[in-house]
Amino acid sequence: MMKDKFMKEHEYLQQKEICRSDFPSDFVFGVATSAYQIEGGCSDGGRGPSIWDAFSHTKGKIIDGSNGDVAVDHYHKYQEDIELIAKLGFGAYRFSLSWSRIFPDGLGTNVNDEGIAFYNNIINALLEKGIKPYITLYHWDLPLHLQELFGGWTSKEIVKYFGAYAETCFANFGDRVKDWITLNEPLQTAINGHDSGIFAPGKSKQSETEPYLASHHQILAHATAFLIYQSKYKEIQGGRVGLVVDCEWAEPNSDEIEDKKAAIRRLEFQLGWYLHPIYYGDYPEVMRDILGDRLPKFSEEEKQLLRNSVDFIGLNHYTTRFIKNANASLEGSFYYNAQSMHRLAEWEGGEPIGERAASEWLYVCPWGLRKVLNYVAQQYKNTPIYVTENGMDDEESDAPLHEMLDDKLRVQYFKGYLASVAQAVKDGVDVRGYFAWSLLDNFEWAQGYTKRFGIVYVDYKNGLTRHPKSSAYWFLRFLKGDPEKNGKED
Repeated sequence: MMKDKFMKEHEYLQQKEICRSDFPSDFVFGVATSAYQIEGGCSDGGRGPSIWDAFSHTKGKIIDGSNGDVAVDHYHKYQEDIELIAKLGFGAYRFSLSWSRIFPDGLGTNVNDEGIAFYNNIINALLEKGIKPYITLYHWDLPLHLQELFGGWTSKEIVKYFGAYAETCFANFGDRVKDWITLNEPLQTAINGHDSGIFAPGKSKQSETEPYLASHHQILAHATAFLIYQSKYKEIQGGRVGLVVDCEWAEPNSDEIEDKKAAIRRLEFQLGWYLHPIYYGDYPEVMRDILGDRLPKFSEEEKQLLRNSVDFIGLNHYTTRFIKNANASLEGSFYYNAQSMHRLAEWEGGEPIGERAASEWLYVCPWGLRKVLNYVAQQYKNTPIYVTENGMDDEESDAPLHEMLDDKLRVQYFKGYLASVAQAVKDGVDVRGYFAWSLLDNFEWAQGYTKRFGIVYVDYKNGLTRHPKSSAYWFLRFLKGDPEKNGKED
């Protein structure tokens, strides 16, 4: 019965002709990128090295042996890329700043004027095209010097340096930038960087406390930056500051109470880990019960700092899993083992939960996005939410260009997930915007250039030329509100 219900929902979302008019008139539609994945120019303009420079140059860390030294050369092609955003009709662009391009050593003392100028040029070019900038201060590329000096996010020292960096950005860009994101997916920094070790800085199962320490300091860094903005810049600049969390929806594998508890536990370890301290002053009770002394404690002063330290929540969502109660995870990390559950991507009969994208973790399950949006709204005071990342990938391939550009599954993905967002809005969730991931094919972290998430194809073998895919043209029609062509293939 459960399968029949979800399959009907899935088919409805995939077949619905979603239109721009299904969303509020002031709803924001944008595309998203991150600095290390697209910029390149690794030693241009005074930029210092980041932990991802060191990690990607370490043999065996990146599946195809590549790195982000050049990436897709946005550093030199940003005007072309902004022109593309404008031509496709998007009203907003979410991008991240490279901390080490602004402070090469990360310390917040010697600002790099060339880095400031580079981002000023991007911001001004966006505004000239009528595109609203949404800036992420930290998308995983910590200045290498801070990692080497005191262990990066594992030391509380990081908080003051992040505060200095954030204030420099507010002071230099805040007259034109009104939407700020402090951190992108702190969970991934904590787990992939300090538990599984598949992301920079590559700390693999060295300590059961380290991932939680890295998270603890990220949360305090976020709240510190929020306070700086509120106390020094809010009145003058009138902007907003939020935090981006990531969550795959956790659907109970059955109606059994233990599976339902496991699913909630999974959500608490994803969302509650970061949002509970902000809304309720401490980590979720279930995390405290399971982790005990492995989970750091907030002082009373820190609890006051954290409370209500967001103007909006950014949600990155790609896929969904069924959750089954279990004594231990099959995934072998401290973090997953603590949750006592199995993540399943199959129905009872063995069929996949949805069509699989290129990445082994990514299945097309549009119904999960509506569920997670409603969950966040119910748990966290219906704070304004932006879907700050949503998308799917294709495999890198030697197929002819016209085949790579005809990304039919990605079109279906966006149609289904946008329909799910529209349903959440009708449910009463205060969703304010949606950012497709990603504008460009790019350096996909540990997967190098083997996966393509872009709505714009980048030809890695021929001058990094850009070619909009069918999904890009679908968005163009959607955003224009063309009822004759919207959602239909040419």
